[in-house]
Amino acid sequence: MTRRSISRERLISCEAPMIFEVLVDPSKHAAIDGSGTVRGHVGEQSRLALGSTFIMKMRFGIPYRIKSRVYEFEEGRLIAWGHFGGHRWRYQLEPAGERTRVTETFDWSTSRLPLAIQMLGYPRRHGANMDQTLQRLAELVESTK
Repeated sequence: MTRRSISRERLISCEAPMIFEVLVDPSKHAAIDGSGTVRGHVGEQSRLALGSTFIMKMRFGIPYRIKSRVYEFEEGRLIAWGHFGGHRWRYQLEPAGERTRVTETFDWSTSRLPLAIQMLGYPRRHGANMDQTLQRLAELVESTK
């Protein structure tokens, strides 16, 4: 069976609750995005929870908006969202003393078009983007603690 997810992890010098608050706030997603495609949140700021929907301003060649839904949620530990394409972005937090191991996963096992995802090279490109996202997340939370 073909593996249809790619993950990156980083040990961040901050406790999990503070990191989780960034992840559940869509207005902060553009600040941590390492791909350069997330441009901002549309609508009122609200804390994400299981079943929440939110709209983001994006740019990949051209500007567009995309609506996502939270599919996985465990307070302080896990959040995953996806859009109409079916693939998901997942963040798992594992406390490690005063630090936290954050794992970001791009999971296209639930995608409507998994072969297209692979043929377009998204898994290969997303590794570097996720490394950059985790770096930006670390910089944001470590500078505010």
